[in-house]
Amino acid sequence: MPKMKTHSSAKKRFKRTGSGKLKRFQAYTSHMMRNKSKKAKTRLVKSTLVSKADEPRMKRLLCM
Repeated sequence: MPKMKTHSSAKKRFKRTGSGKLKRFQAYTSHMMRNKSKKAKTRLVKSTLVSKADEPRMKRLLCM
């Protein structure tokens, strides 16, 4: 049986934390930034964790 290949877009978008969870960046940061408040833009810069429901699917894409 051949080796599993890592999903190319997933490996660029997700990083593994020290505890094994997956880290991702926020959406809604690419355009229409002047309509968002400074507070909202600051919050969008920070990364967050992948939700528990999506984590198994993302780990499968990353061959973890």
